[in-house]
Amino acid sequence: MLLIEDLRVEIGDNVILAQINLEIKPGETHILFGPNGSGKTSLLMTIMGYSQYRIVEGRIVFKGVDITHLPINERADLGIGMSYQRPPTINGLKTRQMVQICAKDEMAVEDLARRVNFLDFLERDVNAGFSGGEIKRSELLQLMAQNPDLMLFDEPESGVDMENIQLVGRTIASLLQKDPELSAEGAKTKMELKQERTKMGLVITHTGYILDYISADKGQVLYNGKLSCISNPREILTCISESGYGECVRCMG
Repeated sequence: MLLIEDLRVEIGDNVILAQINLEIKPGETHILFGPNGSGKTSLLMTIMGYSQYRIVEGRIVFKGVDITHLPINERADLGIGMSYQRPPTINGLKTRQMVQICAKDEMAVEDLARRVNFLDFLERDVNAGFSGGEIKRSELLQLMAQNPDLMLFDEPESGVDMENIQLVGRTIASLLQKDPELSAEGAKTKMELKQERTKMGLVITHTGYILDYISADKGQVLYNGKLSCISNPREILTCISESGYGECVRCMG
């Protein structure tokens, strides 16, 4: 599981996260809402281990290991992966090479690329000239190759047109073992399905479109650097849409 206790994070002299407590159990997917500038991306970057996000209090435990001060590569080796909202362009590195780097063993890159309609991009530099939807598919391809146990998604719908959102949503559902169609299998009980699921997810969303493709377990709001409103994600989204973040935190907190 992922366990975050009393986390306080600073950049420079500024406190950007405070009193963060979060637990994601194996098989669970959590949705994270919040206004711009509330610290959502900062939380994901802190979990991933970026050094500019300085943890001054609290701890992060993943699969029983205290990773509070571990570097990014060691967290990735333990099974944490992230899909970025605005990943960099890497000139001189082909997408095929990047996918091979992400993979833990020999695998058919073409087979993975075919699943996200990305065969034609394998020989292009990573993210060079890619559209928003193409960048998201590139990120998903790398996550598929890495196959981490905990996946962090920073606004997977951002910059994705309607033609690509279904592919992106279904791929994320498959990665998180949260495909609604699989959940409806009559041959397996809900308990059996839950026991089979081990992947964990933390997904930032503004629009809530991703909820049309994954069956999320819990939702929370990050507001003014603090987590609140643990509830059903769709109920939170409705409250935000009707009353705004401030009222949602006051009412559901």
